[in-house]
Amino acid sequence: MKRAIPVVALSIAGLIPVWRYEPSIGGTTTTSTSTAEPAPSSSAAASSGTVVKGTTVDTDKGPVQVQVTFDGDRISAVTMLQQPNHPQTTAAVPVLVAETLKAQSADIDTVSGATITSDGYKESLQAAIDAKG
Repeated sequence: MKRAIPVVALSIAGLIPVWRYEPSIGGTTTTSTSTAEPAPSSSAAASSGTVVKGTTVDTDKGPVQVQVTFDGDRISAVTMLQQPNHPQTTAAVPVLVAETLKAQSADIDTVSGATITSDGYKESLQAAIDAKG
């Protein structure tokens, strides 16, 4: 009987984090208007280039939409207009943008841990590139 009380108390204490856990599945999204690229001259590129919005892609994590700034035929900046509010997405966006600027196309690698967002990003990016024509 002396062990029953500590066992029950520790069991309840161990279950509290499980009860408070909030899964990331859902429709929570953030809308961002800041450029997620590392280049400091994003405002100059945006004012002198052609800006094209990609289509909004609905993913299991939430909607994804990009805006691409072209300087002639080159991609000079990529901005996330909509993205899921998720830690993996937040970490993946700078990698996706850097890969896009390097590859100058939507033919980039998927970011591990953010596969769904990466696929939505590439689809929206390709739509913007196609719309530029």
